[in-house]
Amino acid sequence: MFSATRIVVLLLLGMICSGSFCRGDDSVVPQHLDPTPFGDKFPSLDGWATGQWWTKPSAQRAMATQQPAGGKKKRRRPPVPFQINIPRDEVIAFAIYTVTVPPGKPTASTLKLSAQLFPLKPGESNQVRLEVDRGTGWTEIGKATINYPGWDTSFRVPKWDATKSVPYRVRHGERAEFTGMIRPDPAKKNEISVAVMSCNSSRTPGQREALINGLKKADPDLLFFAGDQTYRHTEHTIGWLEFGLQFRDIIRDRPAITIPDDHDVGQGNLWGAGGGKARTSAGDTGGYFYPTSYVNMVQRQQTSHLPDPVDPAPVNGDIGVYFTRLIVGGVDFAILEDRKFKTGPNGTIPKMGPRADHINDPAYDRSAIDVPGLKLLGQRQLDFLKSWAHDWKGVRSKAALSQTAFCGAVHLHGSPDNRLLADLDCNGWPQTGRNKALRLLKKAGAIHLCGDQHLAVVVQHGIDEFRDGPWSFTSPALVNTIYGRWWHPEDEQAGPHPISGSPLPWTGDYEDGLGNKITMAAYANPEDRTDKTKRADGYGITLFEFDKQKIVFQCFPRFTTQGADGAPKQFPGWPVTVPLEGPPQD
Repeated sequence: MFSATRIVVLLLLGMICSGSFCRGDDSVVPQHLDPTPFGDKFPSLDGWATGQWWTKPSAQRAMATQQPAGGKKKRRRPPVPFQINIPRDEVIAFAIYTVTVPPGKPTASTLKLSAQLFPLKPGESNQVRLEVDRGTGWTEIGKATINYPGWDTSFRVPKWDATKSVPYRVRHGERAEFTGMIRPDPAKKNEISVAVMSCNSSRTPGQREALINGLKKADPDLLFFAGDQTYRHTEHTIGWLEFGLQFRDIIRDRPAITIPDDHDVGQGNLWGAGGGKARTSAGDTGGYFYPTSYVNMVQRQQTSHLPDPVDPAPVNGDIGVYFTRLIVGGVDFAILEDRKFKTGPNGTIPKMGPRADHINDPAYDRSAIDVPGLKLLGQRQLDFLKSWAHDWKGVRSKAALSQTAFCGAVHLHGSPDNRLLADLDCNGWPQTGRNKALRLLKKAGAIHLCGDQHLAVVVQHGIDEFRDGPWSFTSPALVNTIYGRWWHPEDEQAGPHPISGSPLPWTGDYEDGLGNKITMAAYANPEDRTDKTKRADGYGITLFEFDKQKIVFQCFPRFTTQGADGAPKQFPGWPVTVPLEGPPQD
């Protein structure tokens, strides 16, 4: 048996030296880069950034012509969405960081920072340096090896002083650098703000100026990207680079949490089944479709800057884990993996619709799909939440962060004429697992922040009764051109106890299609998905107002307009204000 310490060390070594040319003192990219680093079964996986990438038409954004079998007609392979064979003084695309602050010991904090590079060429340095300026000039505090495949790297700096603002720069070679600022921990602020975002459509390439401008005005203390940072399923390195180029001007100078969702690992949906092997990329049999090395690369690129995992042992198939805890400004965030341990529906429950995960049979039995043995968060994460709920040392409030919602707060899927009774991709299923998770969040006095659903909602969960569970805020899609969703009760009636004064017609107490109790407080339906200003995409801001003992959920359209007071307009029905809860009474 490995000790916990040894497991952590091994995982860190895996993060830092998992690449095919990470060997001791090697200092340059080798002449031969493995063209199929994920195995012969998937020879083109991450192909835009592997092998002799600089010789491929995609590197110059040229339209590559391929000859299909039979030689009848040529077809064109789409190019990468941006230039990757760039000037060598620009090869550092972006950096992202968090700072872990032990309660009462801000000068003994831990900085973790990862950097993403554009693909490198043979003979170039395979190392980057981290430098900071504490007022006496630039000082190197770390050196790290670049991973291949993936072209990423990470730093872990102990004994960090979280009371000070410190400029940093990541450097490669003689001229390439990326600069930013490590902010001091906002422990003394009366208000802590968190941006909540997800679902960054790759069908809409290019920059995100409107989103960045709105985020800069909000100036959040923490950024949370809940998943689907990219939809480039089999080209994650390029997709992650694209995301970073779009958001680097906001992530360079504040802590950010990024967690991968199903599309990030190349699947339409993901029920991880504790690291099982999925039969198809649809994923409904449970497990991961693409090789472990690809999944671990995705997780490493997106999560190596997070605090160390609280329980680092990998799951089946040697797939790593990252669920952990981060305290920012006294707000204690439990970062969860709500896909990794979840049971897949195909073969485990009766099929009651066109797909194993879609139910549209009006006669279906809700209890028939909540069978014993189904998992949601898994025992390891439940154990973590149990201890986390009671640990309030140095904490002012708590929040759980995960990919998707613990209910089915959606009626119409994909198009206004596609009504589903239940979608098993959400965390409303399995119901027993959902209720176990919510009981622990309620015990902790925590709210829940998530994304994935392409529909902004605020609900209060009910467990045994309406309104006895925690509050939850699901962010809108950042760019909503992938899959529209709507909250639209079939009878078009408000539920019992509707929200007084809300401009929205369908608030109050409802049961979702799985029988879960929810109180709908606000939703932001797309008005017209053909009009980019009416797709209901945007971002959320969660305010922890300690002096007023309340939490405020704000939600802004991507293309925000100003109200009469000069402030950006929110979606109708927002803001939503809820009480800030304290520690458990027992």
